[in-house]
Amino acid sequence: MSGSTLFTDAMVLAALGDGVYSGELNEHWTIGPKVHGGAMLALCANAARIEHAGEVEPIAVSANFLWAPDPGQLQLVTTVRKRGRRVSLIDVELNQGHRTAVRAAITLGEPECDVAPLLSVNPVVALMTPEPPPSLQHIRPGHLADVHLAHGCDIRPSLTTMGPRSDGGPPVTEYWVRPRDTAPDVLFAFLCGDVSAPVTFAVNRFGWAPTVQLTAYLRARPADGWLRVICTTTQIGQEWFDEDHVVVDCEGRIVVQSRQLAMVPAAQ
Repeated sequence: MSGSTLFTDAMVLAALGDGVYSGELNEHWTIGPKVHGGAMLALCANAARIEHAGEVEPIAVSANFLWAPDPGQLQLVTTVRKRGRRVSLIDVELNQGHRTAVRAAITLGEPECDVAPLLSVNPVVALMTPEPPPSLQHIRPGHLADVHLAHGCDIRPSLTTMGPRSDGGPPVTEYWVRPRDTAPDVLFAFLCGDVSAPVTFAVNRFGWAPTVQLTAYLRARPADGWLRVICTTTQIGQEWFDEDHVVVDCEGRIVVQSRQLAMVPAAQ
């Protein structure tokens, strides 16, 4: 593979004027031959943040995926719907060539970073340590969970939680993730909201599971360290399934929550 493996490079956008930006997601940010949905979500969030040009963050991103683009040049077209004192809204279309691949609505505001929540039901802290166990291998060529994202991220999945559970319970997949050569930021946390292998592995469906709709919430800016990710589902249907991610930083704070609707892979 060629091209930069740094996540910060993947998020670089060049302003073309009139709210239009140019970016590129190379082959390191793909699942199979197509660009990764979480990377596109993060890029849309970055375009909205740059267009707003204020001290705010993308606190909610709701994206519809129209088709899966190839790695390469992308164009992001922003439309400001509201500039408010506390909340702003910007729409983003991510295009390749003459086709729109993603339509996203981004809500911008200030996440809660320095105050304790009134209530928090955090399932991650009790199940996962702040750092991966020493015995847990990172994804690399030949790893059972080998994916292109591992070129730009240090990803350490717990393979014991990835497949069907011996007790017949629902799947709960655990990951430790961090970018290479830099601290995790808001945009990387959004990527982690779509980092898991499809929960359909739990019912022995292993093919491509295209995301149709993905919504993610930013709850806090991540601290420097590993991000812990738990992926779960409520129902895997014959055609459609839901998939939830909870992303927690090394200090135990929830930084991103996400839910997506995707298509169940065909039986092999």
